[in-house]
Amino acid sequence: MSGPTQQYDWGSVGGTDTPKTRPERLPVPAHISSDIGLLLLRLVVGGVFAAHGAQKVFGVLGGLGPAGTDGALAAAGFATFASPLAWVLGVVELVFGALVVLGLFTPFAASGLLSVKIVAATVYWGTVPLFAADGPNAIELHLLLGGGAAALVFTSAGRIALDAGRTWQRRPLPFAWLSVILAVGVALLVLFVLRR
Repeated sequence: MSGPTQQYDWGSVGGTDTPKTRPERLPVPAHISSDIGLLLLRLVVGGVFAAHGAQKVFGVLGGLGPAGTDGALAAAGFATFASPLAWVLGVVELVFGALVVLGLFTPFAASGLLSVKIVAATVYWGTVPLFAADGPNAIELHLLLGGGAAALVFTSAGRIALDAGRTWQRRPLPFAWLSVILAVGVALLVLFVLRR
């Protein structure tokens, strides 16, 4: 029984094999709906962080200002370093929040914001209500903002951003893991070295 033979692609075993080359630069996925979603996420998460930073640094928008933030940090267990930490916290939230809104150095800025919320969630866990409906200063906001920052660490900014086309947008995963390691490292440093 003879008939036409069918060629199978066995990889490198027989047949015609065209070498597969890996592109040097990965293209940025072209999904405008994803870009709009990431823009909205950046505007909300970065905007809320920047507003909280402005409250701490300038005392605007009903904020405590540096002195009130100093007192709040001292009450949370950061008595020794409360004053410089109040300034650092306010500036980090303000500047990194603005960078996230602009979509500039997004994974690194978002990792800084993530470290802030890791510390906040750890400090307040079990001492305040989980849900905002159950009482003031609930941990729910810390978890939501931290989750949003973590999402931006892994997704990067999208194409409607100043980061469009940068290396960490084309190959986000290595930069995301580096950013997560930095965020956790900074959070552990603050919790175990500066909390006295």
